[in-house]
Amino acid sequence: MLFRKNMEKRCSYCARSVPAETGVVLCAKLGLCKETDQCGYFQYDPLKRIPPRPTSPNFERFQGEDFQL
Repeated sequence: MLFRKNMEKRCSYCARSVPAETGVVLCAKLGLCKETDQCGYFQYDPLKRIPPRPTSPNFERFQGEDFQL
């Protein structure tokens, strides 16, 4: 999922941006921008993308008998 071709364009994933403050990035082309902004100068940098944490499994629906051999 990190290298898909139809990646959402966001300034926080751009190779030309640097984090400045919370929710704000410093773009080499446009200056200060919001992390959610997008522009025509976008170049995807997969190392800047932080994927969402996986959800933990829900074991409440299992009984003790489910774990016995």
